[in-house]
Amino acid sequence: MDEKAIIEKVLAGDSNAFGELVEAYQDKVYNLALRMCGNADDAFDLSQEAFFRAWRGLSGFQFESAFSTWLFRLTSNVCLDWLRAKKRRPTVSLTTLDDEGEETQLDVPDPGKSPEELLLAAEDRSALTKALNELPVEYRQILTLRAIDDLSYTEIAEVLHLREGTVKSRISRARLALRKKLLQNGNKLESEASIPSERRDAR
Repeated sequence: MDEKAIIEKVLAGDSNAFGELVEAYQDKVYNLALRMCGNADDAFDLSQEAFFRAWRGLSGFQFESAFSTWLFRLTSNVCLDWLRAKKRRPTVSLTTLDDEGEETQLDVPDPGKSPEELLLAAEDRSALTKALNELPVEYRQILTLRAIDDLSYTEIAEVLHLREGTVKSRISRARLALRKKLLQNGNKLESEASIPSERRDAR
């Protein structure tokens, strides 16, 4: 898909062209909103708001980053604005969409070695959800972008408007905070010595 050509069509007045961008990214935007707010109805509303802001702000997009990065940033900001307005910590849902577009729980049968891997491979989903809910919003957000959306440090820095060094340090603190919460909540993790270095640290 030639995103630049599509965006140029939208800016030229082709109202149907923006629908191509929505179709291409609606699942990812919805999933990001769902993980941050934890409620399907709210996630739908927030994803619609994200696309509305994208459409309204498209003239300011300078192609300095990928369109997806810019859109993730908008979605993340929409969710954070909603969380601040609600003044509560939402339930974090480890749900995604399958090939048919149906919501499904992620299959997490085997404990992972790092907190990020625990997002995808936890023995006890309820314990993980509880621990994630107790993390500050910025920790929950950055672990979601890193572990589930599989963004690199550079991409996360672009999404969150942070320096790459800040991203790395925040992820490190988020991992430690998640590990601490899991231990406090009685989740049996392997010893610190058995946890290997993250394979993607170079990214």
